[in-house]
Amino acid sequence: MIRVREAIVVEGRYDVNTVRQVVDAVVLESGGFRIFHDKDQLRLLRKIALSRGLIVLTDSDGAGFVIRNYIKGALPPGSVKQAYIPDVVGKERRKRHGSKEGKLGVEGMRPEVILEALRRAGATFEDEAYSSAQDKKPISKADFFAWGLSGQPNSVKRRTEVLKALDLPSHMTANALLEFINAVSCRAEMEEIIDRISVGD
Repeated sequence: MIRVREAIVVEGRYDVNTVRQVVDAVVLESGGFRIFHDKDQLRLLRKIALSRGLIVLTDSDGAGFVIRNYIKGALPPGSVKQAYIPDVVGKERRKRHGSKEGKLGVEGMRPEVILEALRRAGATFEDEAYSSAQDKKPISKADFFAWGLSGQPNSVKRRTEVLKALDLPSHMTANALLEFINAVSCRAEMEEIIDRISVGD
């Protein structure tokens, strides 16, 4: 599977699943129009965009363009790339009715179409040799458990300290924190933070 350096933001969870089957990348859900009212989500997108770049991949209907333009306008210039899927008439199999404009969304696109959209957007396709084995190995839920960030009596307290160390919102879930760390941090930095907070235990 091809690795993409930039994080990719899509509209919904089915879009996330579709893109993750095509490329090895951090894929984030904007939540559709919820992005307009979620300052914390926007703050996270900004951090990710500045650290590794962000590709916006929304549906080709009017709503998709409203979301993509909002994200583009809210983030620093030059940190966002735009990936566009073509207008294809139809509806996704799981849906009873098609979209208002009758177009397929990201979820309904064939893998080669998504890959071509990312290529045209200027996505950075990374060679497997790009990173060392240590940097390449993502942080997992098992790591979180071993570090006491989940499944332990004081996990909430330890996660709160990690969130504070990374200057992140205090109400982030363990899954959201894991996604963020894999997007912008590395194992060495996390181990350093864990060592620091363990001293205070």
